[in-house]
Parts: sequence; structure tokens; C-alpha cells
Amino acid sequence: RRTDLTVLVAHNDDPTDQMFVFFPEEPKVGIKTIKMYCQRMQEENITRALIVVQQGMTPSAKQSLVDMAPKYILEQFLQQELLINITEHELVPEHVVMTKEEVTELLARYKLRENQLPRIQAGDPVARYFGIKRGQV
Repeated sequence: RRTDLTVLVAHNDDPTDQMFVFFPEEPKVGIKTIKMYCQRMQEENITRALIVVQQGMTPSAKQSLVDMAPKYILEQFLQQELLINITEHELVPEHVVMTKEEVTELLARYKLRENQLPRIQAGDPVARYFGIKRGQV
């Protein structure tokens, strides 16, 4: 069963930074499943989760993800999207999420302002892979 794959993972650098990875049984996920996952997150005091779906989500389920942010951040990935690790593909340049200190150092080193840096879309596959939020470099 796919639900047996559900796992709670911790960040390597900060073990208190945890997130769930859910694998719903039904091919198209509805709002009932999202509410069940949110309840489990509340019980365990976890604010982030990934949902690996087989076919997609109903429009109401997608809307519920938007409504729960920023208190609970649930990100949806299609199972097919995760079959290949795009960060290891030869045509994808290496991406590194920078700390605030590294950004300050970069801007000073090249005499740039933050608005002069190249942009990456929130829906970009690599940005989704790293869980990058708006404003991060």
C-alpha cells in the first residue's frame, strides 16, 4: 500500500526542521485526504509536507492547499516528476540555495543590488525540488 510509504524526514543541518512525505492511495486526491493529512500535521506539530500524487488533485483540494498557507505548507508533486532526479541531469546547472550572509557577500563582491540578480519562477522544477520561497537566492 502507498500509505505505508508515508515518512517523516528531518533536515540534515537542523534536525528540528521536519516535514512529512505523504503518498495517497487514491489516484486523484480530494479535499478529504488533504484534511486528514493536515490533521496529522497538527497532531505532530509539523508545518511542511510533500504530497506525491499519482494523477493529480481536485480543484477544491488544490484550493485548500492555498488556503492553509502560510500556516501549513503542503507541496504537490506528481509521481512521474520524481522518477528522475533533475538536479543530477547533465544539462541542469548546479543550484545552491544561499544563506542571507552568502547573499550579502555575493552582492558586495559584484557590486549588485538584489533586484539585479536573475529570477527563477516559483513553479520551476528545480525551485520546487529545493522548496525555495519567494525572496531566496
